[in-house]
Amino acid sequence: MRTLHQGSNGHMLSTESQGGESQVWPEPSASFVLTPQLEELVERALSYLRAGYPINLAGPAGTGKTTLALHLAARLRQPVTLIHGDDEFGSSDLVGNDHGYRKSKLIDNFIHSVVKTEETMKTLWTDNRLTTACRFGHVLIYDEFTRSRPEANNVLLSVLGERLLNLPKKCNGGDGYLEVHAAFRAIFTSNPQEYAGVHKSQDALLDRLVTIYMDHYGRDTEVAITASSGGVSTEMAEKIIDLVHFFRKRDPSGQHPSIRAAIMIARVLACQGLTCDPANPVVLSTCRDVLHVGNPCGRAKHAPPLVDLQPTLQALWGPVQDRASHAWTAAPASAGALCPGSAEEVLV
Repeated sequence: MRTLHQGSNGHMLSTESQGGESQVWPEPSASFVLTPQLEELVERALSYLRAGYPINLAGPAGTGKTTLALHLAARLRQPVTLIHGDDEFGSSDLVGNDHGYRKSKLIDNFIHSVVKTEETMKTLWTDNRLTTACRFGHVLIYDEFTRSRPEANNVLLSVLGERLLNLPKKCNGGDGYLEVHAAFRAIFTSNPQEYAGVHKSQDALLDRLVTIYMDHYGRDTEVAITASSGGVSTEMAEKIIDLVHFFRKRDPSGQHPSIRAAIMIARVLACQGLTCDPANPVVLSTCRDVLHVGNPCGRAKHAPPLVDLQPTLQALWGPVQDRASHAWTAAPASAGALCPGSAEEVLV
């Protein structure tokens, strides 16, 4: 049986069970957008992966690093092993460890007057995800790998350099190391070091990676992504992106809000059949909440106060001439129904 899990990142993860092993295959969903800007980035990354080099998609949050990683894996047509960086990780969380043991006891009473007893006990080794990917030739996607402590990632040095995985002991009758499958590929993603919970990676690991820096996409690409993922018209997506860019320019770092905010606004308005109407209180509250306007704990600390939001929307969007031309083409979602891009599970 094959199970499809559809999320909000433009890809579906197909899970298959073969021979007792579960394999994950990424597949683009109908909402995935590939513009010329994205296509150039994809082809550049694929050239490194096909040559056997691991890549690191580095950049601020909300620039589509994980989505691009899944798309690259789908283009390689190989199963995927997913790992998400965690400060609590140790090497065993990547490679594997002993879990439980097996005990056997033999009683030999062939000669009535002689009883011979032999008892053996051995631990049971269980592969973790890095070992599984190396053994079967999966695409390893290590999402936000710099959230794991550098010492936990030391095991990757021999994997990416010598194509050899050093195991902590001779497990399963092996020699204590595993030769990495020829089809194995690795895609890493990382956020800048100034982000909370991010560690500085060791130079030896970064030297083995081809780092591709990702920034916010161009306006046309962000409009296309917002329209497709949010389920709105291109004209409505343009208005939402203009609003996001307005607040992004007011952020000292120039990073927030990301395209995620645009997709959130688009999807919420689409689910309710609303347009970019500055006079609509629901539209105002949605933009205020998503963009953290007037919220001192939010990212948009330099946004206008609450009282200035409506004039800002009017200046950016102007009066709505034809409400129907901006709305999502389908009817508003009923209670309990899934809006466009919502997570769902389909059995095939």
